[in-house]
Amino acid sequence: MVRSLSQWTKTLSFPARISPNRNSKECSVNVLPITPPPAPPRNKSTTSTTSSASSSTSALSSSSATSSPSPPPNVPITEISQIIYPDPESEKAIMGSLVFCIHHKQGCKWSDELRKLKAHLNTCKHDAIPCPNKCGSQIPRVMMTDHLAFTCILRRAICEFCNVEFTGIGLEEHAGTCSSEPIYCESKCGTRVVRGRMSIHRAKDCAKRLRRCPHCSREFSADTLSAHGATCPRSPVPCPQRCDAGPFARADLEGHLRDECKALSVPCTFKEAGCRFKGPRHLLEAHLESNTSSHLSLMVALSGRQGQQINMLKNAMAKLSTNYTGTLLWKITDWSAKMVEAKSKDGLELVSPPFYTSQYGYKLQASMFLNGNGPGEGTHVSVYIKVLPGEYDALLKWPFSHSVTFTLFEQGTLGSQGGVAESFVPDPSWENFQRPSTEPDALGFGFPRFVSHELLNRRPFVREDTVFLRVKVDPSKIVAV
Repeated sequence: MVRSLSQWTKTLSFPARISPNRNSKECSVNVLPITPPPAPPRNKSTTSTTSSASSSTSALSSSSATSSPSPPPNVPITEISQIIYPDPESEKAIMGSLVFCIHHKQGCKWSDELRKLKAHLNTCKHDAIPCPNKCGSQIPRVMMTDHLAFTCILRRAICEFCNVEFTGIGLEEHAGTCSSEPIYCESKCGTRVVRGRMSIHRAKDCAKRLRRCPHCSREFSADTLSAHGATCPRSPVPCPQRCDAGPFARADLEGHLRDECKALSVPCTFKEAGCRFKGPRHLLEAHLESNTSSHLSLMVALSGRQGQQINMLKNAMAKLSTNYTGTLLWKITDWSAKMVEAKSKDGLELVSPPFYTSQYGYKLQASMFLNGNGPGEGTHVSVYIKVLPGEYDALLKWPFSHSVTFTLFEQGTLGSQGGVAESFVPDPSWENFQRPSTEPDALGFGFPRFVSHELLNRRPFVREDTVFLRVKVDPSKIVAV
């Protein structure tokens, strides 16, 4: 690029030592500001380069252009040197000054006399020159190769997909619209298809295109439609028994096999009772008519087996609910009604649930006469304890010798629980406490006058028509051996 004298003298950068005689009066130079001619348009890189170079020479302009008067307008370029250098000594001093390249901030390391700067700029790789394609850009020499290959709007380039030649601007506009460019399917099936065939791919080949099930009319992607067909409730399927009817919708097949299929082998309705017949549905009715008596016998036998199972379950439940602690808390409800019934019937006895003295101990049961028994009849409540035949009687020591205590609790009293208590220790000679036979003693042993009716009504033994009686067996108080 050929610069005028005024252009390149405005962009000088001097080192600290301008010349050996910088302090002499002969070295003072007056540089007059000159309006530069209009420059051709430059690109962004050139503009930044020129601005940085202009800033680097501000020291020279500020120090030299102070005292001389402004030149007359329209001075010819041939007379500028006479204005800048009023005498040969000043010209020699200035032109011999040591300067850096105006592009030293961009990385150029050139430094020499001022008179050699113009020749250096004609070869400096950081200096901007016009694009040879005449796109109007000013590009540094070092970046010209990349500019011509990639950024010049007037470069010639060939599309890598369709092999059509375009200018730089045309190629940018063509990119993203080339019909030969392979792109990924917009439905995200993972396939790359040429842009020009994308509509055909999405309509016929795409695995994610929507397809309607021909049986239930629901829509599925093409890659899941086959899996849906294996479970579609409206898909037609043949009868697995190969009967004459069908095909049926998959949702209706179960009802056909249960109610209609003539080829299906069905068991007899008395299967649970033990009938082993199994045959086609149309023969079942004839089988039932011809085997009525045998079916009745089977049902009777089944009923007997079920009765045994029920008894076993009852025994198991009773065993689980049996008390093995040696203490029975007997809750007697509907006391008023039971008292009225006891006064109207002679010898009415209430019996408690059986309980054990321990897990493998004696089996006992309490009984109560609400209207009394023997000496207490009509005036007292009588309580008794009886020994029942137990599962482990053969391993126990006889006669029964544990002390027994009856306690009738008061309800709702403050402080400690009040009540009436009576206890006894069995005598070894009493027959009531010998090892029981299959039929135990009908009465047992206890207290005919346990609590009087008058005391029962006077104190709060009955609350909410309920009475609580505790029977406690204490194995530590044994006198019989």
